[in-house]
Amino acid sequence: MPSANSSTQAQCHALLPTAGTGSRLGGALPKQFQELAGKPMLSYAIDAFIKTPQIASIWVGVSPGFINNPILGGLSNTAKPLHCLPTGGPTRQETVRNTLAAMLEAGIPETDWVLVHDAARPGITPELIQKLIGVVSECGEGGLLAMPVADTLKLSDGTLVIAGNPIRAQKTVARDHLWQAQTPQMFCLKTLHDAIEDGIRQEADITDEASAMELAGIKPILVEGATRNFKVTHPADWSLMQVILQSSQK
Repeated sequence: MPSANSSTQAQCHALLPTAGTGSRLGGALPKQFQELAGKPMLSYAIDAFIKTPQIASIWVGVSPGFINNPILGGLSNTAKPLHCLPTGGPTRQETVRNTLAAMLEAGIPETDWVLVHDAARPGITPELIQKLIGVVSECGEGGLLAMPVADTLKLSDGTLVIAGNPIRAQKTVARDHLWQAQTPQMFCLKTLHDAIEDGIRQEADITDEASAMELAGIKPILVEGATRNFKVTHPADWSLMQVILQSSQK
C-alpha cells in the first residue's frame, strides 16, 4: 500500500460490479438496470462518481451476455472515462477480481485507489464519496463506509419455519462494536486484486472487499456513512428508495 504521503499523488477510480441478476427483487431486467425514479438504478451511482472531482475514471463489470444492451450505451455519454467491460462472473467477488485485472491490464497504476460500489445503492452521494476519500487518503490505508448498528440484535434458533414451528430468539447479541458495512469500499488496486484472488483460491467466505482485506491481515478503516446509502434488495426497499430519490430531485 502507498504511504500517506504517496496516496495524495495516486488517482481514484470507481468500480461498479453489475453482473448480478437481482432475483429477489424480480423484474424482466436485473435490478441495477431497471428504471427507478425516472432512470436506470445504476445511473445514480455513476452520476455520483461523475460529480466527485477526485474520481478519474469509472469501470463497470457487466455480465458478458448483457454487454451489448442499449441501456449501457445510454450510460456512456459522460464527462469522465466510463468503461463497461464483459468482466462479470458467477459471483460478486469474481466480477470485482476480473474488473480489477482488466484495470491493471489497461495500465492503471497498481498503487491507485479503487472505490468499489454496489450499483444497488443508488442513494450514494458525492459528499459521502468525498468523505471516504478524504479519510482514507489522509490515513494512507484502505477503508469503507459503514453505519454503527442501532437496532437490538437477536440470534435465532434457525433460518426457516419448518412444519409450522416458528423461529425463536435464542439470545440478544451485543451491538456495541458492530457496524453495518456499506459501499464504496476503497483500497489500492493491486493490493485489493491480490487479496480477492487469494480469497477465491482459498474458497473463503468473501462477502465484500473489506472481508478479503481482513483475510489478508489488514484492518480497514470504518468511515461513517448515511442511512440513505442502503442496499435495494426487496420490493419494499425499492419503494422507499424511489421516495428518497424523487424527494432529492425536487
